[in-house]
Amino acid sequence: MTLTMLAVFLVHVLLGLPLFISLLATAVVGFLFVDPAMIPRMMPQQFFGGINAFSLMAIPLFILAGNLMNVTRLTDRLMAFARLLVGHLRGGMGHVNVVSSIFFAGVNGSAVADTSALGSLLVPPMRKEGYSTAFAAGLTAGSSLIGPIIPPSIFMILYASLTNTSVGDLFLAGVIPGLLLGLAFMAMNAWYAWHKGLEKRGGLPSRRELVVTALGALPALVAPFIIVSGIVMGFVTPTESGALTALYVALCGLAQGNLRIADFWKAMVDTTRLTSAIFLIMAASATISWLLSYAQVPNEFVALLAPYIEQPVVILLLLSLITFVTGMFMEEVSALMLLTPIFSPVAMMAGIDPVHLGIIITLNITIALITPPMGACVFVAAAVSRLEITSLFRTIWPFVVTAILVLILLILFPSLTLWLPTQLG
Repeated sequence: MTLTMLAVFLVHVLLGLPLFISLLATAVVGFLFVDPAMIPRMMPQQFFGGINAFSLMAIPLFILAGNLMNVTRLTDRLMAFARLLVGHLRGGMGHVNVVSSIFFAGVNGSAVADTSALGSLLVPPMRKEGYSTAFAAGLTAGSSLIGPIIPPSIFMILYASLTNTSVGDLFLAGVIPGLLLGLAFMAMNAWYAWHKGLEKRGGLPSRRELVVTALGALPALVAPFIIVSGIVMGFVTPTESGALTALYVALCGLAQGNLRIADFWKAMVDTTRLTSAIFLIMAASATISWLLSYAQVPNEFVALLAPYIEQPVVILLLLSLITFVTGMFMEEVSALMLLTPIFSPVAMMAGIDPVHLGIIITLNITIALITPPMGACVFVAAAVSRLEITSLFRTIWPFVVTAILVLILLILFPSLTLWLPTQLG
């Protein structure tokens, strides 16, 4: 049954049908194997039940906060601050690219949006500084992976809703891995700059420049602290935190005179479009997840990995391999929705902390955004840098390997993810 469902899904995707329709067609085939009489009764129930969770309301609110940040030009101030901090170093524009991704991650949380915004703004000046177009586009796509790891993260909210894990703990657990990912890409950029003999541009910023630029970026830098601290301290739920952040960004835009009615309407329309796409995929994926659970596929998977159940590192490596391969051929939200209910029982039996598992799965799913042939960030980076997609697919692998090395580090040393939530959670 499972192989037939996979074949049906791949055929529909190759035919170019919308992803949620491909998923629903796959679910229909699965129900035909289990019990065709369940189709009119269970499919609508699971489709709408899959998105009927209060915690999922946080997703459109965080997306709205990120869109408002863009239209109010607060993101421009973040980039100016990043340029002042690291732009004077050798390979400065590459470092600016990574640091900007770290700043954007605390507000937007979307890797694709990060790639689109930074690619159009930073790839041209990186080329002027001596970077090849392929490396500039690859670094833009690679550093965008930081977005879904540093809170807020849509992937983490989805994982929390599926496993009843604390969103606050997941957000805290993503801070150190996100910074490690940023440091890894900065080290990669520093090596490239040294190897290519790129020269430093500009000198150290004056204290006045630093203070003025930092004050300009301060409203945007405060937003992540509102998100994380409110949830961790128990003042607000994730949904309320998303609403509070969106309101805060809107008020900042109004106070600075950068938010017009047309800008607000554009942010609302963009949020509605992206949220609709995500929720349709979630609903269809939830239908398949329920069907697989009803058919006891997770139990079969647990039995398959039973010989390694006493070795949590081996279990995490195997789960990561499966997630990595799945993510190469499946959209990330649907992959997360389908794999989490199957992986979670195995991890529990192996004694793996659900927060640790959440970060590992999130990073795995995120890496899929830059892996051929379906990596969305690679397509966006190629488009904004005007590079042939096949050329970028050939040169993206060093960035994939760098992210995988960080993933392996997190698997071998769980304290890198669990220390912060243990201390503050």
